Amino acid sequence: MPGLGNPIDQTPLVDPFGREVSYLRVSVTDRCDFRCVYCMSEHMTFLPKRDLLTLEELDRLCTAFVQRGVRKLRITGGEPLVRKNIMWLFRALSRHLDSGRLEELTLTTNASQLPRYAAELKACGVERINISLDTLQPDRFKAITRWGDFKTVIDGVEAAENAGIKLKFNAVALKGVNEDEFEEMIRFAHGRGADLTLIETMPLGDIDGDRTDQYLPLSIVRARLMDRFTLEDIDYRTGGPARYVRIKETGGRLGFITPMTHNFCESCNRVRLTCTGTLYMCLGREDAADLHAPLRASTDNEVLLEAIDAAIARKPKGHDFIIDRRMQKPAVARHMSVTGG
Repeated sequence: MPGLGNPIDQTPLVDPFGREVSYLRVSVTDRCDFRCVYCMSEHMTFLPKRDLLTLEELDRLCTAFVQRGVRKLRITGGEPLVRKNIMWLFRALSRHLDSGRLEELTLTTNASQLPRYAAELKACGVERINISLDTLQPDRFKAITRWGDFKTVIDGVEAAENAGIKLKFNAVALKGVNEDEFEEMIRFAHGRGADLTLIETMPLGDIDGDRTDQYLPLSIVRARLMDRFTLEDIDYRTGGPARYVRIKETGGRLGFITPMTHNFCESCNRVRLTCTGTLYMCLGREDAADLHAPLRASTDNEVLLEAIDAAIARKPKGHDFIIDRRMQKPAVARHMSVTGG
C-alpha cells in the first residue's frame, strides 16, 4: 500500500501551548454539488483539477500524520463524496484502523451521495458520519443550498442508518432563515438517536451577501430553547469545539459551536489540510504551511515530517473571528470549502 514511508516516528505533535495535535481534517476537494448561501457564491470558480493532490498523495500525507500520533481523520470538502474514486482513499486509510494506529476514520457530508456510498463506507470502518442539514423544509432547503434536493438527502440519511452508521447532524444557525426550526430539528435528530449541533455562521470567504444579516448568536438561540426545553449542562466532548447539553424532554444531546461568541481554542487539538496540500494550523487565521512541495521533493518522508513539525510549531493560541459590518468583508478570505469544514 502506498504512503508508508520511513519507519514509524512515534514523537507526538505538540504545539507551542502544550496541546497535542491528534486530529486531522482533510479536504479532498473544494467542489460541491450544493451552493449553500453561507458557504460559497452560486457561481464558484473551483481549483483546476491539476492543482489537487492525487488520492495517493492524500493517503501518504494522512499516513505521515498518523505516524506522528494523529488518532482521528475526518474527510471533508466541499462535498468529499463527489471526488472521483474517493472510495479508494477510504479503503487505503482503513488499514490504519485495522492496525489500531487510528481510532476513527470519519467524514462530514451533505448526504447527497450516501445512497450510493453508505454501505461501502461502513465496510471501510466508518462508524460515524456528520451530516450538514440546515432545515427540514424542502422549499427552504432549496433556497439555502440553491442546488440541493431534500428528498435525496433524506434518502442518504436512511441509507446511512440502514448501513449501521451512527449519525450526527450539524445545522448553521441563520438569522431570519431557520431560527424558527430548531425545536423541530432537535426532535428530528433525537428521534433518530442522533446528536444535533448548532453552529454560528463564520466569516469565511465571499458569499455574495452580507454576513451581518445571517449572523445569529447561539446565546440567543439557547435562551429561546430554554422556554421550550430543560437544558442540562453535561461534561461531554467529542474532540471537537462543541459544548453539549442534554435535553431532558428528549434524552438527546444538543451541541453549540460558537466561534463568534466564545473562543473555543483552549483545547484545540486539530489542524486542517486542504486538497492542494496546504496545512492550516487554525481555521480562523491565514497563516499556513505548504506540504505540497516537501511531499513531492522526495519519496522519503523525512523532509515531509520536518515540514509538519515546523508547521505545528507555528500553531497559534486562538482565532480572531469577527463579523464587521463596517468592513463588509470576511475575516478570512478563503472559502470554507477550500479549508475543509
